[in-house]
Amino acid sequence: MNTAVFSTKPYDEEYLRAAAVPAGHELVFFEPRLTGLTVRLAEGFSAVCAFVNDHLDAGVLAELRRQGTQLIAMRCAGYNNVDLAEARRLGMTVARVPAYSPHAVAEHTVALMLALERKLYKAYNRVREGNFALDGLLGCELHGRTAGIVGTGKIGAIVARILAGFGCRLLAYDVARNPEVEALGGRYVDLDELCRESDAITLHCPLVPGTYRIINEDTLRQMKPGVMLINTSRGKLIDSEAVVRALKSGKIGALGLDVYEEEADLFFEDLSSEVLQDDVFARMLTFPNVFITGHQAFFTRSALAAIAAQTIANITAFAAGQTPPGAVSLEMVKG
Repeated sequence: MNTAVFSTKPYDEEYLRAAAVPAGHELVFFEPRLTGLTVRLAEGFSAVCAFVNDHLDAGVLAELRRQGTQLIAMRCAGYNNVDLAEARRLGMTVARVPAYSPHAVAEHTVALMLALERKLYKAYNRVREGNFALDGLLGCELHGRTAGIVGTGKIGAIVARILAGFGCRLLAYDVARNPEVEALGGRYVDLDELCRESDAITLHCPLVPGTYRIINEDTLRQMKPGVMLINTSRGKLIDSEAVVRALKSGKIGALGLDVYEEEADLFFEDLSSEVLQDDVFARMLTFPNVFITGHQAFFTRSALAAIAAQTIANITAFAAGQTPPGAVSLEMVKG
């Protein structure tokens, strides 16, 4: 099946090609993001493979369908950038990679927590400059602290398991309880109580209308002074301007991000020789207690291999007239 792959980096091509060749699929790789300006590149392709920052709104989908595209194969778990209702109306199938390596994201989450708790990013730069003084590097221990986990699916449950191993007290918030988290001693509470009681809060929920900017002025106001906030899930779970104000006031004592609500024009690109145009993001970078990575939590060898395998499996099933294993269901469209 001929597939146009957008937002391509060298590692995407390496892993996708390795998975596609045995299956007999033809992949054509395009570096640009899929937008209304680049959609013509997909003309004549039966499938389009897209990523988190590609634009799949109603206009782009309509043009893709007119050009002959029938399948949207997302090589990620999220699909909030796809107009699912329009895709369904056009008779297009949308498939995703619902789970590739939850351990990758969970481990990156805890890595951010440890780096912030022990100020490892500061120590690294100091030692390289020959400065071995400990002033300003006083840290805290995770042991004995209360961790609030918002979203306890596969990734959240693994984070809970790791933090339980550190000796953390676990609080959890989700629409459905996970028995695995409860078996670890995690206690499910409402969001208000989680905000009030947690020393560190980490987000692992999907982006849906009910979770959009779940971290906002109101929830921040309820948090402990000096709380640690971690987000490796979706950027729009956080009101970034409210977070900047909370950093200035000291309400947030440490912030670790792997995603950002306006990341589309920032992440996955080398902008080191340019002036950042996003004033909110630039302001975040000025705080000494902020540690940001560029959407790399998923970025491990095993995860890339799993993403490629699942993406090709979705394409293979569709080409055979079957429902792709990662197909987005009608319930998701309605949700």
